[in-house]
Amino acid sequence: MRLFLVPFLLLFLRLGLCLHAGIPRGMVVSQERLASEAGAQVLREGGSAVDAAVATAFALAVVHPAAGNLGGGGFLLSRSASGRSSFIDFREMAPAAAHPRMWLGEDGRYDGARHHGSLASVGVPGTVAGLREAWKREGRLPWARLLKPAIRLARDGFVLSENQAASLAAHLDEFKRHAPTLAQFSREGEALRKGDRLAQPDLAKTLARLAKDWTDFYRGRTARLMVLDMKAHGGLLTATDLRGYRPAIRETLKGSYRGVEILAAPPPSSGGQVLLEALNILEGYDLGGMGASSPAEVHLVAEALRRAFADRAQFLGDPDFNGGIPLSRLLSKDYAAQLRGTIDRERASASAPDRFAWPKDRPDTTHLSVIDRKGRAVSLTYTLEDSYGLKRIVPGAGFLLNNEMGDFNAGPGLTDATGLIGTAPNLAQPRKRPLSSMCPVILVKEGAVFMVSGSPGGRTIPATVLHTLLQVVDFGADAQAAVDAPRVHHQWLPDRIQVESSLPAATKAALQAMGHALKEVKKQGCAQVILVRNGRAEGAADARWPDSGAVAE
Repeated sequence: MRLFLVPFLLLFLRLGLCLHAGIPRGMVVSQERLASEAGAQVLREGGSAVDAAVATAFALAVVHPAAGNLGGGGFLLSRSASGRSSFIDFREMAPAAAHPRMWLGEDGRYDGARHHGSLASVGVPGTVAGLREAWKREGRLPWARLLKPAIRLARDGFVLSENQAASLAAHLDEFKRHAPTLAQFSREGEALRKGDRLAQPDLAKTLARLAKDWTDFYRGRTARLMVLDMKAHGGLLTATDLRGYRPAIRETLKGSYRGVEILAAPPPSSGGQVLLEALNILEGYDLGGMGASSPAEVHLVAEALRRAFADRAQFLGDPDFNGGIPLSRLLSKDYAAQLRGTIDRERASASAPDRFAWPKDRPDTTHLSVIDRKGRAVSLTYTLEDSYGLKRIVPGAGFLLNNEMGDFNAGPGLTDATGLIGTAPNLAQPRKRPLSSMCPVILVKEGAVFMVSGSPGGRTIPATVLHTLLQVVDFGADAQAAVDAPRVHHQWLPDRIQVESSLPAATKAALQAMGHALKEVKKQGCAQVILVRNGRAEGAADARWPDSGAVAE
């Protein structure tokens, strides 16, 4: 009888360990320490990881206006203590008036200014609805409590750091094109300086309305202010567009790398596809034996990314409009083995110039990572598209509009070597969501959250996240070392490797000898990483953005 009970006792113990697995204290990491502190305080009060993520995201809309937002959209990936994963797609949607040729002038030529810089480039914002949906599913504290830090920071203001002041000053000329934006982000037209206090009273009032009733953003006073601005200045977004917005619940992409389970973003993000496809290719090599940032390692990373990005261009788009995305094939280990067979370990491949080209990256997205004591985790990335979005405040509402429609392709058949793309999966259509590179990820090892990562950086995002993961899994780095390590990026076309200036000079020279063209940049991305080691959460904020902060519960 005792022997008969042993298997059941072992099963009970395993279940107990899973149900009670946790860590001594939670952690929040974001691009602004003030926002991280808002989320960490929520954890101290017994809030869940989702509660902390919501509070952090709303606070970022105040203290990191370049990318934190009410008027944008993004993705939230979460994992519960029981192991259930959830993915909320709150990407912006095209208004009903959108169409594939909307960025072409009467002469049929591409109009870049309209594509990226007009009110026609504003997509229906999804952030408020997405954060509310996440809270409804996994929140523990009252909704209004989560908006309190953001309301206070907007109403009372916060002291600008050197980095924040420099960012605002760099865009002052663009703010001058729109009086409400200039009034909010300057002192009577003069640049704000380090130590100045930035208060945003209209934004505080909007946040206070959302704390009472989140639907105000889509069908209340806030919605009316948006629509009034659109009607007055030629925008496409309507009251019907706002009322019709819904976040989408999508199936999380799942993969594995050297025994670690990876939860990643599905389309309309390409981040998960690029990351998992690259990892599948790299799994066939002994990267650890090559050494981090060695010529051999960087060469293989670049070649894996080259192939993953080529597939991105050909197949990825909004799955609600592109039912034939072959994800199961793209993410299979067998397909990765085929791609691996096309890589010469001594020489750079050549990207076929007649397939796909890429427009300029737009890096001003932001990311936050959270884990709570029970081991629940959130990886959230959201954006306004360009830095400060359209650089246009909604008059009376205090928040910036996105120019996310710029992520749709330029027009049918326009792919050329200058950087235009015309492939069909990502052409504008009513209610369609533009393709994204955002790449929130959660890694699971032995049944528990092992790592949370993500970054801003346009098309460099999957490469940045890939580097944080490789540093931990292949090279045994701690969280901060994983974030600090040099990064590279390849996106098929243009046919070159982007390298950070911190990459060793000997590696750069060796890569050029292999036939790689290099583009050197000072920094790439801004990863926000949490790593669970020895039962404790290590948070690592990226010094590439000096105000980033990892704050423990």
